[in-house]
Amino acid sequence: MESGGNEASSDLSSNSPSSFLTDWTYGISRKYQYLLDKSTPHVLRRWIGFGFVALIYIIRVYFLEGFYIVSYGLGIYILNLLIAFLSPQVDPEVQELADGPTLPTRGSDEFRPFVRRLPEFKFWYSMTKAFCIAFVMTFFSAFDVPVFWPILLFYWMVLFFLTMKRQILHMIKYKYVPFSLGKQRYTGKRAASTDNVPS
Repeated sequence: MESGGNEASSDLSSNSPSSFLTDWTYGISRKYQYLLDKSTPHVLRRWIGFGFVALIYIIRVYFLEGFYIVSYGLGIYILNLLIAFLSPQVDPEVQELADGPTLPTRGSDEFRPFVRRLPEFKFWYSMTKAFCIAFVMTFFSAFDVPVFWPILLFYWMVLFFLTMKRQILHMIKYKYVPFSLGKQRYTGKRAASTDNVPS
């Protein structure tokens, strides 16, 4: 008798609205993650999509002539993302204090690739998400705080200049370049020759 009651209660719990909502949310999040995973290798297409999202936001703010506080907050957030994108995963200054220099200082030293604190995909994803959130905020008048926008723009430019100056000095001091432009690339004759070998 008790077992029959337990089965009936489990059937009721599996058909409850909260169970349906949980399953639906889980399915949506899986499809969303699948699309994100599929977009990972398409770097140029992702950044073109981001440019389109950013352009829509800029046009909306321009025509509304408001939401400058939202734009300022967005600018500060993007600056933080940019610094993380340009910084190495392990700070050379901290590691040097712990166990000596780790980056190569001579041509004969071991090559160690640059590993970012914030990978390119997460940088793109965070920026795109930030612009989408800022765009949604422009539909709520509570976020349209009246400010004198030239002062905000000037303050952001000063902050950008000082932050980037510090970052560039850090790059020069520890001799690392966070971009692969101009670096030697190995196409690999060995890889090409092994592709032609019959299996």
